Amino acid sequence: MIRECVDGIVLYRFEGLNGADGLIHAVLTRIGGVSEGFYATLNLGHSVGDDLAAVEENHRRALGALGLEPGKAVSPYQVHGARVGVVGRAHLGTVRPATDALVTAVTAVPLLMRFGDCAPVLFFDPVRRVVGMAHAGWRGLVAGTIGATVRTMTERLGCDPAGLWAGIGPTIGPCCYAVGPDVATVVEAACPPGAEVVRDVDGQTYLDLPAAVQAQLRAAGVEQIEDAGLCTACRVDEFFSHRAEHGRTGRFGLVMELLE
Repeated sequence: MIRECVDGIVLYRFEGLNGADGLIHAVLTRIGGVSEGFYATLNLGHSVGDDLAAVEENHRRALGALGLEPGKAVSPYQVHGARVGVVGRAHLGTVRPATDALVTAVTAVPLLMRFGDCAPVLFFDPVRRVVGMAHAGWRGLVAGTIGATVRTMTERLGCDPAGLWAGIGPTIGPCCYAVGPDVATVVEAACPPGAEVVRDVDGQTYLDLPAAVQAQLRAAGVEQIEDAGLCTACRVDEFFSHRAEHGRTGRFGLVMELLE
């Protein structure tokens, strides 16, 4: 990952997308906004209890640093499901209900999603000029959001899974994600046989969420995968973490847009 500071906004970019023609992408951090307390400072979550005027100013700053116009981004209301929205210019400035992934082949349609431990998964097809973004916590993995996103890009937008690049953004790592046996069992069942997605340490089970995402991506035919390798729970200095901060925290954002 490449760390940058743009107009006071600290962000990361994937090395695999660095220099990609006609594409904007950014993994925003929690640094550079105006929110206070639990939400300090660049909280982009409207529904976590933060002052809404501060959240709007955070959006203005974050999107402005990327050269994007506030109020134009397309976002989903994330529910840990597998619904994929195919969006275009008619959807600019809207929030898609009960949706956990967005894809588009249309230029000047910025996609914005928010995270606080679940895995952000970005997709790019440089041949078909398609971008996508998915929200994959353990419930989303079980629901099948990864496979649903790849199928939508393939069946509706003509992508070849083998030609897709996928990036796994900052997410809670296996070092910090203790889970019960019920969660471990259903996630293992949702992954290909033999995938090593849980670890037992001193009698406690830990879920390797990035490994589970990678296993499902490969099962869907995606071969080019880049993992940010950043644990949100370990790095609350730069990212919000619902678990590490006991539910009183904000949400950091990820943005993708095809340029005209």
